[in-house]
Amino acid sequence: MMRQYELVERVQKYKPDVNEALLNKAYVYAMQKHGQQKRASGDPYISHPLEVAAILTEMHLDEATIAVALLHDTIEDTTATRAEIDDLFGEDIGALVEGLTKIKKLDLVSRKAKQAENLRKLLLAISDDVRVLLVKLADRLHNMRTLDHMSAEKRARISEETMEIYAPLAGRMGMHDMREELENLSFRHINPDAFETVTQRLDELSARNEGLIKKIEDELGDLLAAKGLNGISVKGRQKKPYSVFRKMQSKSLSFEQLSDVWGFRVIVEDIPACYRALGIVHTRWRVVPGRFKDYISTPKQNDYQSIHTTIVGPSRQRIELQIRTRRMHEIAEYGIAAHTLYKDGAEAQGDVKLSPTSNAYSWLRRTIEALAEGDNPEEFLEHTKLELFQDQVFCFTPKGQLIALPRGATPIDFAYAVHTNIGDTCVGAKINGRIMPLVTRLANGDEVEIVRSGIQVPPAAWEEIVVTGKARAAIRRATKAAIRKQYSGLGFRILERTFERAGKPFTREAMKPILHRLGQKEVEDAIAAVGRGELSSLDVLRAMHPDHQDERVTPKPSTDDGWFAMRSAAGMAFKIPGHSKESATAIDAGGPEDLPIRGLSGNAFVHFSASGAVPGDRIVGIMEKDKGITIYPIQSPSLQQFDDESERWIDVRWDLDQANNTRFMARVQVNALNEPGTLADIAQSLATGDINIRAITMGPIAADFSELMLDLEVWDLRQLNHMLTQLKDLPVISTVKRVFL
Repeated sequence: MMRQYELVERVQKYKPDVNEALLNKAYVYAMQKHGQQKRASGDPYISHPLEVAAILTEMHLDEATIAVALLHDTIEDTTATRAEIDDLFGEDIGALVEGLTKIKKLDLVSRKAKQAENLRKLLLAISDDVRVLLVKLADRLHNMRTLDHMSAEKRARISEETMEIYAPLAGRMGMHDMREELENLSFRHINPDAFETVTQRLDELSARNEGLIKKIEDELGDLLAAKGLNGISVKGRQKKPYSVFRKMQSKSLSFEQLSDVWGFRVIVEDIPACYRALGIVHTRWRVVPGRFKDYISTPKQNDYQSIHTTIVGPSRQRIELQIRTRRMHEIAEYGIAAHTLYKDGAEAQGDVKLSPTSNAYSWLRRTIEALAEGDNPEEFLEHTKLELFQDQVFCFTPKGQLIALPRGATPIDFAYAVHTNIGDTCVGAKINGRIMPLVTRLANGDEVEIVRSGIQVPPAAWEEIVVTGKARAAIRRATKAAIRKQYSGLGFRILERTFERAGKPFTREAMKPILHRLGQKEVEDAIAAVGRGELSSLDVLRAMHPDHQDERVTPKPSTDDGWFAMRSAAGMAFKIPGHSKESATAIDAGGPEDLPIRGLSGNAFVHFSASGAVPGDRIVGIMEKDKGITIYPIQSPSLQQFDDESERWIDVRWDLDQANNTRFMARVQVNALNEPGTLADIAQSLATGDINIRAITMGPIAADFSELMLDLEVWDLRQLNHMLTQLKDLPVISTVKRVFL
């Protein structure tokens, strides 16, 4: 167990002006509070906060953060209080200790909704002060190192949480070595058989190639020194078991097929030396095509910088090289901990914040913005997990701005990454100067130009194409807004009609004072609720005019019959009584009161009842809750349930143009002989009459007869009636009739 003076000495090595009094006081206070407490392993409990502090000293963090590590379990597990810590160590340290106590209680592998809400709380705590994350990751790392003393169930739960949340979060924050260790420790408990197998194969490989890594290190170092590169260091290492296992899984390779189990880091003095070293290595050894990446010119989103290349190097071994400066190496190892402001010469005074120039800080800020914009916790969880796990591609705007996206991203994702409005109005894309489909997967280095349209609304189907959480959330919002606009437009017309019949004026302003009585927050919400059928127009009328008696007022005569078209409603005209000619004209012309109807397929604002309707039927429209307008044939028995709700009825008539190429569904019931060939005869008759079968169900009704329910697609009522006559003439048919629901 680390002693008090050893902790101070560790910090003094990288921060000579360390506040020894703060560290000593925190050490003694934690020792007293934890007292005789024991861990599951039997060790004194104080050993845990001491080891957490030791991990943070390896990251060269300041004494305030080290003090928080010593105290992080005191509120949770001892008699210490927030007020006591504030008095002894200051409110800043007290707030951090309390924040860590709250995080410790979060269950990040619970059911989805709760997990999402807990992840929100975790990221919000991190955004307030990044030291919360640094201490929490160090705490989790030590717990994972000592997990063997827990029950099997608890080991699995903690390992799953670490693999799903903490390891990728460490990676996103640029802390590569910590992520790697967390993944390996989790892998060992989540899949012990695979861990044991891969570890054994790696040990065998090391034994067979004993001394090879040292030989390659020496040969690389001697070559670079001979070419005039001074102050370099070359360090080789074997890949970790989880890294090997993940590559075998993702690329469907056996262990024997892996060719780059060893990786070597070449550390040089400055950036020009990185490229000089690259040229020397490529001149000396053959390069493996397609394995070169320059993360110095285009850093990763977590600030990682390095040159990656794979060569067939010394001893004819295929080896992976990473070439970087010492500062790049520090950032690669410690991530956000390497960016704290006090390292740049600023006075910390106990307030170590993440540098706003850090890309990791930018990612955290964007993630918190997504938290604020998200419609629900599950959406936020989906977005954040995508951001945590996805590898990246780097693309450019025509002006040279670099956009980092998850691998597999499309131009739609690119458009939304630039700006939400650009994504909403995107209609096409040029990739490297060529017009390409919006479903094209982007590759590293692509230049993407987005083609826009001012009247575009993003299709709901885009949600299945995009891979970024931001794009999915924006598409959902735009789709909901478009549907809400449709319902709002229809609701406004229904209210206008109802108020005109009552002889009362109707305005949006007049609704504001009664919103609380309607259970709505905004005027547009109330109008849309009327359009969806959730709120009766008569209820709005009575709320605005409590003394109103439900007596109809004869409307003034109009020279216009009030019929209007809804552009995508498959050749039908609608009539809401009481509209003036000017009102109907405005609707036809797509004016400010236009209904942007989406039609009878897809997001159906106007749709048919289950048994369908065909041109030639007398039809009527019914406003139904959450459905919009449902079209019923006048014979439909379902209409009886709306007899007492006249405000729901909307007149509808067919208004097909000559070029109509739309089929309409009708349901037909057929009783036929139960013998071989019956179904073939019926299908043949329908095909001869140019009629399509959309769906069919069949069941016995007697020993020799079956009942068939056919959903047929026809052009109009004339064709349907002709088909019914033809079917009746078939010798295998007993009865045929059309079904109305």
